[in-house]
Amino acid sequence: MSCGVFGCKAPIGRLTLPTVSTRVHFVSLGCPKNRVDTEVMLGMVGQAGLEIVTEPGDAEVIVVNTCGFIGEAKQESIDAILDMGKFKESGSCKRLVVAGCLSQRYPKQLSDEMPEVDAFIGTDEVGRIVETIGGGGTEERVHVAETPRYLYDDHTPRTPSMATHTAYLKVAEGCDRPCAFCIIPKLRGPQRSRDPDSVVREAESMAARGTTEICLVAQDLTTYGRDLPEGKSEAGPNLARLLERLARVEGLRWIRLHYAYPTAVTDELLHVMAREPRIAKYLDVPVQHIDDEVLKKMRRGYTGKTVRDMVERARRIVPNLTLRTTFIVGHPGEDEAAFERLCDFVREAQIDRVGVFNYSREEGTTAALLPHRVLKKETDRRRKALLRIQREISKNKMHAMRGQEITILVEGSSDESEYVLMGRHEGQAPEIDGQVYLELGEYSPRAGELVRARVTGSADYDLSAQVIGPA
Repeated sequence: MSCGVFGCKAPIGRLTLPTVSTRVHFVSLGCPKNRVDTEVMLGMVGQAGLEIVTEPGDAEVIVVNTCGFIGEAKQESIDAILDMGKFKESGSCKRLVVAGCLSQRYPKQLSDEMPEVDAFIGTDEVGRIVETIGGGGTEERVHVAETPRYLYDDHTPRTPSMATHTAYLKVAEGCDRPCAFCIIPKLRGPQRSRDPDSVVREAESMAARGTTEICLVAQDLTTYGRDLPEGKSEAGPNLARLLERLARVEGLRWIRLHYAYPTAVTDELLHVMAREPRIAKYLDVPVQHIDDEVLKKMRRGYTGKTVRDMVERARRIVPNLTLRTTFIVGHPGEDEAAFERLCDFVREAQIDRVGVFNYSREEGTTAALLPHRVLKKETDRRRKALLRIQREISKNKMHAMRGQEITILVEGSSDESEYVLMGRHEGQAPEIDGQVYLELGEYSPRAGELVRARVTGSADYDLSAQVIGPA
C-alpha cells in the first residue's frame, strides 16, 4: 500500500487490509500534536474507503490515540481504553487498537495487562493504521519501534477534526532537548523537521478550504530546520524564514506560534513577527521556572536572567505581544525560597497567559532520580497559590481592555444563549485560552468570520463585546 508519507513501513506479520464496510471510531487524547496524528490516521482510514463513525457504539473497530506524558494524562488514557473495551464486551466492537505515546512508552506492560486490546502501535506506526485495523488475529499484538522516525508530509491524507476556520500544523516531530523532567524525546524520537516547501503546501491547502487561523506546533518550534541538510548554513531554513513564506499564503489571517524555547527566541524571529501582519502577536514560550538552581536541576540550559531578558526583548520588539508560558511547581530541589522567587517573577513580569503544572515523577527521566522531593500536598498548595496570583493579573488585564475595539474570530453559537456568539481575539489561542462572548446587534456574523467588536465587559479570563461589523 502506498501511503505517501516519510517513514511508512510495509505491514509486519499477518496484517491484512480491512473491508471497505468497516466502521471505525477514533478517540484522541493529549496535546495538539497528538490531534494532528489522529487527523492523519483519520485521513488514511478515509482514503482506504472505511467508514468513520462518531459514536463508539456504532463502530466495529475503535482506535484510542493515547497520551503518556505525565501521570494524569496516563490515567486518562488508561480510563479511555477501559471504557472503549466495554464495547467489545457488548459485542458491537470487534477490534480495539491502542496507538500513540502510551503504547510507545509501555508496550509490554500494556500488552500483559490489557488482553482486551487487539493491537498496540507506537508513535512511529501512524502510517500503518489501516493495516493495523485490518489485522487478522494471529499477528503480533505489539508494533512499537524503539526510536520513532515517522514524519508526515503534505501528501499524507489528513481529515480535519476541528472547525474549518482553525487548524494545527505540525512543522516538526521529536525533540533533542535534555530536560530532566521530560519523557518526550523517548516517546517521539529525535527532532526531525519537515521540508519547508511541504509545510507551505499544507498551509495553502488549508487556506483553500477556508482555514483562516493556523497554529504552528512542534515539541520545539524554535529549532525548526536545524536538523535539515541546509539547517547549519546562515541562509538555511529556520522558523523566521518559514514564517515569512507562510505570511504570503492567501487566505490566512492569523499564524500562531506554540512551544518556543526561551534561548531560541531570536531577534530575527521577533522582527518577522513584528512586521508581518498575518503573524499573530502571540508567543507560547514554556519557561518552567525562574530560580537558577531549579532550572539547573531541570537541565533547561538557561538562567532566570535569560528568561527576564527574553520577556523584555520580545515585548520591546513586538508591540502588543501576548505572551503565554507554563511553570512546573514541586520539581525536586524547589524549596520555599525558590518558589517565592517564582511568585515574585509572575507578579513582576505580568505574563498574559500562564499554565501551572505539578511536577510528575516519570520513570526514565533524570529528575526521577533526584533527591529533595516535594510532598504532593505542598506541590498542590504551590500550584494553587501561583494560579491565584495569575488570576488577579489576568483579571486586571481583561479589565483594561474594556472600551477597546478589537478583531474577533467568530467560533460559533454560545451554549448559554442563542443571542450570544463565542469568539477569540488575536491574544487567545484555541482550546487553552479564554473566550469573547459576542452580543449580537444588527450585524450577525457566521462561524469562521473575522469581525470588529467593542469590549463591553470582562471577567478573570474572558471578555464580552458588541459586534460592530466585518473586519
